[in-house]
Amino acid sequence: MKIFIPIYICVLFFNLSPIYGQTDTEFLKKQKDSTEVMYYIIEGDTIAREMIDLDEVILLDKLKFKSEQDRRRYLILRRKTRKVYPYAKLASERLTTMTERLKTIKSNRDKKRYTKRIQKYIEGEFSEKLKKLTHTEGQILVKLIHRQTGRTAFELVKELRTGWRAFWYNTTANLFEISLKEEYNPFEIKEDYLIEDILERSFQENKLERQNPAFPIDYLDLKAHWNKKTVNN
Repeated sequence: MKIFIPIYICVLFFNLSPIYGQTDTEFLKKQKDSTEVMYYIIEGDTIAREMIDLDEVILLDKLKFKSEQDRRRYLILRRKTRKVYPYAKLASERLTTMTERLKTIKSNRDKKRYTKRIQKYIEGEFSEKLKKLTHTEGQILVKLIHRQTGRTAFELVKELRTGWRAFWYNTTANLFEISLKEEYNPFEIKEDYLIEDILERSFQENKLERQNPAFPIDYLDLKAHWNKKTVNN
């Protein structure tokens, strides 16, 4: 079953071991390019060694499943998540751009005109693609919109249109078993945890382009939380 979801809301939006020995003094100097230069003073001679900041890399465990059915469910969820994530990422980018642009527009009339122009552009570019989403893909997209923007799709509709339109869109979406008020909560909802796992693996495999969520999510804390929960159950 395909879904109806507000089109404009979907897309508006990287071991150095110091040589001690006869070192008398050592100190660090931070440079503008985030490279640290460590100076060693050894018997009166000054030697500089560079320490370069690297991006943090999370080491991921090999996937393990209790059954073939669990494996299949994960792979299906992965396919759907990878399909809709780019739209949620774009929604965050568009929302940021539009918000910053609106700050520079003084007239309410010009603000409305600008917003409508952006909406028409987005609808024309992505509407056909979004109409082809299934209701499960649409619900994942709604969750990821909340992950990337910090606001539910319902709140965004209400902000960009009117409260009545938000109510109407949510009521219509519910007919297809999808709620625009759905939030992304990986610490409480197992599917959301799996989606976060899929995202982290996809980022590291360069299958998806990383974009930080609107609120902090520590993957290692999340993983430990669900491992503990699994052991206790």
